[in-house]
Amino acid sequence: MKTHLKTNSPPQPNPANNSKTRFAVIAFLTLSSAIALPSCGAPPPGSTSGGAPAPAGSTNGFASPSAENQVAASAPKSSPARVSAPGGSASKVAADTAKKPAAETPATAPQLIKKAEMSLVVKSIDASTKSVTDIVKKQQGDILGFQNQKPPDSSIRQTATVDIRVPQEKLETTLDAFAKLGSVENRGLTAEDVSAQLVDSEARLRNLRKSEEMVLKIMERSGSVGDVLKASQELSNIRESIERIDAQLKSLRNQVAYSTINLTLEAAVSAQQDPEPSLGLRAQETWGKATHSVGELTLGLFALGIWLLAYSPYFLVIGAGIYGFNRFKKQHSVPKIQEPKPPAAN
Repeated sequence: MKTHLKTNSPPQPNPANNSKTRFAVIAFLTLSSAIALPSCGAPPPGSTSGGAPAPAGSTNGFASPSAENQVAASAPKSSPARVSAPGGSASKVAADTAKKPAAETPATAPQLIKKAEMSLVVKSIDASTKSVTDIVKKQQGDILGFQNQKPPDSSIRQTATVDIRVPQEKLETTLDAFAKLGSVENRGLTAEDVSAQLVDSEARLRNLRKSEEMVLKIMERSGSVGDVLKASQELSNIRESIERIDAQLKSLRNQVAYSTINLTLEAAVSAQQDPEPSLGLRAQETWGKATHSVGELTLGLFALGIWLLAYSPYFLVIGAGIYGFNRFKKQHSVPKIQEPKPPAAN
């Protein structure tokens, strides 16, 4: 017995239809590539934006796959930040990278308290003092102190000390102006960095102000009288700390803004004493002093007599009392009886 098996085999494709389909697919892919490449892809190296001819190995103005591979292989490797930047070019990324280190560097200069000292030898103390006053006024500074004392001995030079305050940016200019007044013997400058103190004080002040705001919000809420009193006391302590730190900040900023100068002026020659008077002038001065002394003594004795006359009643009463007491004492005194001495034995 024979059994016949019937199988349904798929229909064989038509060679003509397959060739048409392939041609349509290839034409569609070619057209899509021609539209997508100019709009999305960057121009290959060596091409120009002004319609320059395409490099060798291209077809209809577009590089073939082999040419693109060669260009990609020959191009130098760039850093990851420059390879692909969404929404921007490599030059923009490089510019942003270059700006980052500059932004990280501190922009504020150190806060310094500067103090200077200078000693000058000048011809005249008075003239130099006037010049110093003019220079300080021109530099918008102030004179904080001035001492000028003439020496008692002619062998000692006359000196003067001036304490000055000027804006910090004009400190060097002021010192150079002072140096032109005479010969510089000593010039020094010291600086103290208070940047950390300023930053710390400003941070503490900000925190205290935030605490003040929180306490004020707590006081606005309804609560017991005891809670309100505690919040009020805490608010008073916080405000006291704020005022103290604020005063410290103002003082530090003022010291930073203005520098102090201790200027010492010394005369070039010792001070000359006045010429000694002649013998006749000395005798005249001595006679005048003697007569003045006699007059003073006479007036003094006359004044003493007036005082004694005014107090004479008291002196009489006191004298009478003393006299009566002595007399009474003599009348009531008992004389002492002397006992006979026994005869001496033979």
